Amino acid sequence: MNFPDTLKYTKDHEWVRIEGNVGIVGITDHAQSELGDIVYVDIPDPNAHLQQGDVFGTIEAVKTVADLFAPLSGTIIECNTAINDSPDVVNTDPYGAGWIIKLELTAPSEIEELLDAHAYKALIGQ
Repeated sequence: MNFPDTLKYTKDHEWVRIEGNVGIVGITDHAQSELGDIVYVDIPDPNAHLQQGDVFGTIEAVKTVADLFAPLSGTIIECNTAINDSPDVVNTDPYGAGWIIKLELTAPSEIEELLDAHAYKALIGQ
């Protein structure tokens, strides 16, 4: 499994890449593997404000549905609409084309509460 050192991770299996004051969010390689074939991703429209830990959508696989949790507080500024037509990209490229939302961060200090790649691997027993 792949866990890029450049990302931060949550205990709920989301990742975030920080680019200035924007966080790009998706689910981890481990999460997509556990879910199996992803068939649908339900995410809110841009401009929704989230607090760290809020549910911001769901991800549906063949046999299960899982909530998506905001890794950081912020306002959604973009949703990856390409995953509406090809939700399987979350399986094939979870850290690239399979990103889910972009957040304009409102509390950047929360980044310090997230896990680095080493801590996330330990969490999942890797």
